[in-house]
Amino acid sequence: MTHPALPAAPLPARGQQRADWRLPVNPTAAALAIVERARAHAGLVLAVARDTAAALRLEADLKSLARGLPVLHFPDWETLPYDLFSPHPDIISERVAALYRLPALKRGVLVVPVSTLLQRLAPPEWIAGNVLDLKRGQKLDLDAEKRRLQAAGYRHVPQVNDPGDFSVRGALLDLFPTGAEEPYRIELFDDTVDSLRSFDPETQRSMHAIDAIELLPAREFPLDEASCKRAREAMLDRFDVNPRRCPLVQDLKEGVAPAGIEYYLPFFFERTASLFEHVPANAL
Repeated sequence: MTHPALPAAPLPARGQQRADWRLPVNPTAAALAIVERARAHAGLVLAVARDTAAALRLEADLKSLARGLPVLHFPDWETLPYDLFSPHPDIISERVAALYRLPALKRGVLVVPVSTLLQRLAPPEWIAGNVLDLKRGQKLDLDAEKRRLQAAGYRHVPQVNDPGDFSVRGALLDLFPTGAEEPYRIELFDDTVDSLRSFDPETQRSMHAIDAIELLPAREFPLDEASCKRAREAMLDRFDVNPRRCPLVQDLKEGVAPAGIEYYLPFFFERTASLFEHVPANAL
């Protein structure tokens, strides 16, 4: 089925597998046209919005129209460079979860603001290679797990409230995995995971029992010792600063991620990637 707002073929073509097109119509009509194209296309459709407000509106329209079709949003950080503010944990959670899901997403729509599309990102292999698993019955060294979570960007806090938080109280490990809808409570018996349950972050009451959880990185860059060293060296090579008087360099030396560090993401990697490297090859 064709739509009057949508070209019969995606133009102009780029190579054999990708294409882009524009829809000079009102937002609801554009959403309908995108849904029709996504249903007809055997792959992912990338919908680029002019800004965050337009992306949120398009996401809402698509979800109301695209029944049964996955709709993902890769949001903007909603911060400015050098503002010394980090994005909200919910935004980081949504972004990391989207990057993890994208390579295997065979159908659906990904909504992204145009400015976000231009950002340099962690390479796909880093996202895929830094997923942690916790299962009921497995052996768990609590001290080693704390170090592993912190290296993955999780924050050690007194009480878990946001994605990326974790807390340790005796034999209990509470954590809110990135990309998850709710936090989980892991109870240990000696050095074995005895139970896994979701819990309400407001009341702190345990709820549903589960068998396993998947832990995505809590940040879009690594915080292990080698990566922090690489970032420090890159900063000192790029900027004319005294390392002893630079709070950013000193924080990274201690393995601490200061506010606003996200804009220095390329310094943590040998190479970065664009969003196009994360989507399947047949995406439109």
